Amino acid sequence: MSQTQTVTETQNASLSLPAGPPAFTGPSPGPGHDLELPSYTLVHGQQGDPPPPPPSASPTARLPSASPTAPSQVLRTECSRALETAKGKRWLQLFVKSRASTPASLPAFFEGDVIAGRVELDLDKAEGCKGVTIRIQGGTTFVGQEEEIFLKQEKTLWTPSGKESKLGGKHLWPFEFTLPVEVNVKDGEPVKMSDFRLPPSFTERASPAYIDYKIIITVKRGFLRVNQTLVTNVAYQPMTSPEAPSPMRRMAYSDGSLLIGPGGDPKGWKVLTPVQVKGTLFNAKEVEVTCTLAIATPLCYAVGSPIPLVMTLTSDDTHALDILAEPSAIQLLLRRSMATGLEATDDNGTRRSDNHFYENSSIAYFWQSWEGGSSTPNKRVLQGEVEVAKTLKPSFKFPNFTIRYSLDLFPFKAAGFVQAVSATLVEGKYPLSLSEPVTIATKQAPGITPHSYAPPGYEKPQIVDYNKSLGLLENGNQRFLGHAHGGHGH
Repeated sequence: MSQTQTVTETQNASLSLPAGPPAFTGPSPGPGHDLELPSYTLVHGQQGDPPPPPPSASPTARLPSASPTAPSQVLRTECSRALETAKGKRWLQLFVKSRASTPASLPAFFEGDVIAGRVELDLDKAEGCKGVTIRIQGGTTFVGQEEEIFLKQEKTLWTPSGKESKLGGKHLWPFEFTLPVEVNVKDGEPVKMSDFRLPPSFTERASPAYIDYKIIITVKRGFLRVNQTLVTNVAYQPMTSPEAPSPMRRMAYSDGSLLIGPGGDPKGWKVLTPVQVKGTLFNAKEVEVTCTLAIATPLCYAVGSPIPLVMTLTSDDTHALDILAEPSAIQLLLRRSMATGLEATDDNGTRRSDNHFYENSSIAYFWQSWEGGSSTPNKRVLQGEVEVAKTLKPSFKFPNFTIRYSLDLFPFKAAGFVQAVSATLVEGKYPLSLSEPVTIATKQAPGITPHSYAPPGYEKPQIVDYNKSLGLLENGNQRFLGHAHGGHGH
C-alpha cells in the first residue's frame, strides 16, 4: 500500500463559540531511495514575485465579501502555493486565479465560478513516477470523526507511457473545474439520497463541525513509496438572494423616502401574533402590556443590510408603557442556530445540547416611529432595525450540518420592571416571548439597495456574547486544535 505525505495550508479561524444566555451591552521521504522526488516545505506566492508564464487555457474563475461582477473583473488575483526542495527551489507549484483580496489570501470562489489555473513542475533529473493528478474536494468534519467527502472531482495531469516512464524536466499543465450547484448526498434516518445545494466554507474556532474545500495535487510514487501532495484550502460561497420587497418599500429605498408601516403597506410586512407581557412594576403593582411585532417581508435578508421592524405596545397603564417603550428595554435578538446530526435538515428535528448550538448575532435597536404612536395615551409605536453583519455566515441546509437564523424576543429589561416568565423556554432555560425564523442570504436582490432609517447620530447598541469574548470553552479549544493540526498523512 502506498503511503501519503501531505502538506496542508490552513486558514486562521475566527473565534465563534456556542452562545449562552443572551448578555448585552447596548507539512520527506526517508533516505535510501535512488529515485527520490525532492523533499519540500509549503510556501505562499509573494506580491513581488515575477509573473509566471501564461497558461495554455485562460482561467475564468470568481472573495465572499465581493460583489458579483464580470469574471474578467474579479478573477484578477493569482494565488500560488508551492513545494520546495531543501535548497529552496520550487519544484511543484499551483497557480489559481480567484476573488482573493491578496495573493497570500485564501483562494476564494462564488457559486458559478470556474476554478482554473495551472500546475508547474520542475525536476532537475528524471524520477520514477506513477502519475500526477489534481482534484478539488469538499468535505464535512465533525469533532472526533473522519472527514465525510461530499464533493470530489479529479483530473489526471500526467501518466507514464512506453517512452516516458519517468518524470523530469519542466512541465506546465492547465486545469479547469466547474463545480456543481448541487450534490446528491445521504440524508436523514432512514438514510435516503437527496439533492442539496453546495454549502459554504465554514471554519470557526470551537465549532463542532467544519466544511472545507481543497485543491489537492498528488505526485504518485507507486508501491511502498511516499506520495507527495500539495494541498490548499479554498473558500466557497453559494449565491443566494431574497425576493424583491413590496413595491412601496422598493420605492422608499429608491427615492429615500420613509418606509410605509404595516397599516399602509400590508404586503410589505408580516405582523406576528401579539404577545402578552405581564410583570410587576416597582414591586407594587401587576401590569400587562400587549406587544405586537411586525417584520419586513420577505423574511430573507442579505448580509450587510438592515431588517426593518415595527413594534407596537398597548396597555391601560401608561406608566408601564413609558417604561417598556424605552428602546433599551426591548431584547429582540437575531440568533444563529447550528444543528448537527441525522436530524439537522429536519426543521422539527430533536434538539439537544450536544447537537444544537446557539449564538447571538445582533440585537435590535428602536426609536420613536414616524407613525406617531406616542401621541396615543394607550399605545406606543417604535420603529427599529436589526443589523445583518457583512461577516455573518449565510443560512444553509445540508445533511448533518445546518445553519438557521431566527428573531427571538426575550423578556424586557427595564428599571423597576420584572417580567413574569410564562414564555417558551429555549435550551431548556432561557425564556422566549416569541421566535420567528428568518433566512440570511449572501447578496441583495437585483436593483435593491436597502439603507438604515435610524436617526442621524443614533448610537446602535452592541451585543456581547460572554462565551465568545472569553474565548475559553475547554472542549471547544480542544476541538479546534484537533481539527487544525489533524489531517497530515504519514
